[in-house]
Amino acid sequence: MMNHPLLPALLTAGIIAPQAAQAGSHKVKATPDRPNIIFILADDMGYGDLSCYGSQHVRTPNIDRLAATGTRFTQCYAGSGISSPSRCSLMTGKNTGNTRIRDNQCTAGGIRGIKVNPRGDTTYVRRANLLPQDTTIATVLGTAGYRTCLVNKWHLDGYDPGSSPNHRGFDEFYGWTISTVHSNSPYYYPYYRFDNDRLIHISANAHDRHVRHNTDISTDDAIRFIKRNKHNPFFLYLAFDAPHEPYIIDNTVWYDDETWDLNTKRYAALITHMDAAIGRLLAALDRMHLRDNTLIIFASDNGAAVQAPLTLFNCNAGFRGRKGQLYEGGIRVPLIVNQPGKVPVQTLHNIIYFPDIMPTFAALTGATAHLPQRCDGMNILPLFYGHQVDTDSRMLYWEFPGVQRAARKGDWKCVTIKRGAPLELYNLRDDVTESHNLADQYPEMVAEFDRQMKAIRTPSPNWPLPGETIKIEN
Repeated sequence: MMNHPLLPALLTAGIIAPQAAQAGSHKVKATPDRPNIIFILADDMGYGDLSCYGSQHVRTPNIDRLAATGTRFTQCYAGSGISSPSRCSLMTGKNTGNTRIRDNQCTAGGIRGIKVNPRGDTTYVRRANLLPQDTTIATVLGTAGYRTCLVNKWHLDGYDPGSSPNHRGFDEFYGWTISTVHSNSPYYYPYYRFDNDRLIHISANAHDRHVRHNTDISTDDAIRFIKRNKHNPFFLYLAFDAPHEPYIIDNTVWYDDETWDLNTKRYAALITHMDAAIGRLLAALDRMHLRDNTLIIFASDNGAAVQAPLTLFNCNAGFRGRKGQLYEGGIRVPLIVNQPGKVPVQTLHNIIYFPDIMPTFAALTGATAHLPQRCDGMNILPLFYGHQVDTDSRMLYWEFPGVQRAARKGDWKCVTIKRGAPLELYNLRDDVTESHNLADQYPEMVAEFDRQMKAIRTPSPNWPLPGETIKIEN
């Protein structure tokens, strides 16, 4: 049963159907009260890269329409400043002080494998991966009778082929993994791609031809999954690559008249092309009469990268920092929630973050009893339906172990992005650009932040800190 204090009011108001308070069965169809769920994730797209979040350059009419007819959050935070730990936080409901994966590469344990950079150079690194005992959103929703599918980017398998999405709770998987380096090669116009455990060929892209862009392939996979499951509830996690570098797309028609360099045009085109793909997905839902029965969430996994046109486009909306950093520009991301007739048109300033998604989806589907023992997020479902809940009194936490730390509570944020550097303190209500460090003025507050930050986290065998006692999780 859901145990949120607003549950009785939500049930009485008809916002959540009574059957959603119990684990479902595979025979129960999706309804507006217990909907299908589609979570769409962009890759390295900044807070300011959408028109509905202030972009003056990039055209995103379909995403804008989701925001204009749904709920837009202004203070949503990703799970981390880079891909793997951010997605791990999203999938497991834990912050990066407690997740299995806390950085893209680990300093101990894990599995050694090859990393290929955009120039084609290879190096050997170690990566951690999700283990069988790690509960994912797909595991939780599966207990509620939802058919689950991940399309495209997982990034939580490290170098373990047995840790792909369909071995970590998802019923279906179409995309690429880290453990099979060439499974997304060539980038954006791949010849190789996984169909569950089977590595297939995209014949149109053979011999390095640029025929089918990965965004289109992923959208086709998503629509096919929806068609197969239109008569039963489903959870689709559609994780696009766009606009992650290298910026490869042949069609830049939306921006050919601009005086920007080609790299900048391609960055913008990757986002607009993704937006068009989302429009195609929405149209498919309409044709199948599923739109009213489907909750859609759109977000980005972290801020824009150093390779993006940060200054020209103001990709990170004036926030300090970028991808890879725990300043606002690295972790504050757009989040849009939409479901016709259910989710009101509103802009919310509640402080939320990726660990909240798992308990929220569990509450929506009636799977709360199947949440993992430790979950760092909270159920924010009332916010989706026009009710308030206090999200701002708690402390949110992020880390790159031994290097960067950050925490936010209410208006205040403590952060350091350099190993051994002192904590900085900012009042984000008055100083959202993190320009005025108040640590010297409020040393007691910094000390209390430091104490709570240390108390929040648990040691990791893959990122051991000096003097830590590591308890291996069973």
